[in-house]
Amino acid sequence: MNRAKTDARQHHDPQIRGFASDNYAGAHPEVLAALALANGGHQVAYGEDEYTEHLQRVFRSHFGQRAQAFPVFNGTGANVVALQAVTDRWGAVIAAESAHINVDECGAPERIGGLKLLTVPTPDGKLTPELIDRQAWGWDDEHRAMPQVVSITQSTELGTVYTPDEVRAICDHAHERNMLVHLDGSRIANAAATLDVPMRAFTNAVGVDILSYGGTKNGAVFGEAVVVLNPDAVRAMKHLRKLSMQLASKMRFVSVQLEALLAKDLWLRNARHANTMAQRLATGVREIPGIEILYPVQANGVFARLPHEVSERLQKRFRFYFWDEAAGVVRWMCSFDTTEGDVDAFLSAIREEMGR
Repeated sequence: MNRAKTDARQHHDPQIRGFASDNYAGAHPEVLAALALANGGHQVAYGEDEYTEHLQRVFRSHFGQRAQAFPVFNGTGANVVALQAVTDRWGAVIAAESAHINVDECGAPERIGGLKLLTVPTPDGKLTPELIDRQAWGWDDEHRAMPQVVSITQSTELGTVYTPDEVRAICDHAHERNMLVHLDGSRIANAAATLDVPMRAFTNAVGVDILSYGGTKNGAVFGEAVVVLNPDAVRAMKHLRKLSMQLASKMRFVSVQLEALLAKDLWLRNARHANTMAQRLATGVREIPGIEILYPVQANGVFARLPHEVSERLQKRFRFYFWDEAAGVVRWMCSFDTTEGDVDAFLSAIREEMGR
């Protein structure tokens, strides 16, 4: 057999970078090293391994002594399991209209989770107590799904970030109405890096009940976790995880990746770097006439409006997605491995295409 034909490098050019998604990035070398370390010998399956046991201590160091972490395969699985755990069969979840659970999960929360989403338009992807009240009503109306949970995303799908005080206000407002609060934290590390506070400052410390913790966008190969912050509000998590097809048999390989990110500061280093690259990109874009940045750049994403034909030409040179194609809005995402050279090359291409 010709080894060159089976060399993985023949399938893609590792020098090619894009700005489509932080999911496009590979895994951080420290995560890969941790996977190799965990690979030796045999460990008990289905989460009774030493890596998953140690991961509980790691998560408690970030989210308090009551935190319970349940590793899962992916972000949609984490959200569906978490929301199932805090809703009844007749329950509903209030979320921003732009929320990932509403826009990008193929109806899984409703079809698989068996719950109803009650969405609210927002100007910047962020809910407020006033916006929540547009859907927080009718608890005694048997004709309406009962609002039981408020779900927020941190950082949001529009690249904005809730302050701890904003999350506290939402939690207080929800709890006063006997609702619980779920936080979709697929980019929670980026939010903490922007705010320069521990993750607990805008989660368990301010009243969040359950959390979907994201590892993949932060440098893992795969793997997220449902983190129960308020055990009194959650029931049968182990059963729900299995029922939802999110129980990994070789769970050590999920747990060791999250441990590699969280045991020290790799999660924060990766997030800070991605955020810094987004700021570099935004700064450069603001100097190019004819482009409008639509939202504050507070995490690792830049949302911009530019001529449609320019975006189409740029997409032939760098991968990225339209966010709202009809409006000419695009999304540019930076990752832990985005370099200054990547950003500068992209800015140069934008200038060239805008000048044509």
